[in-house]
Amino acid sequence: MTIATLESTLTCPHCGFAKPEIMPTDSCQFYYECSNCKTLLRPKAGDCCVYCSYGSVKCPPIQEQRGCCG
Repeated sequence: MTIATLESTLTCPHCGFAKPEIMPTDSCQFYYECSNCKTLLRPKAGDCCVYCSYGSVKCPPIQEQRGCCG
């Protein structure tokens, strides 16, 4: 069994600011406010969370092929 990576760097599509964050393992994160420009990020269509849309690593459930936040 592969252990999921819990750190992902979120990159704001509006200003390009990147910040490493620790992903939750028990829930999806639907919103994230950019620390730099204060834009509220939401998942892109078809993605379950902001990490799957803007992160350097997909969320733990997707990494483990469990589906996300069902």
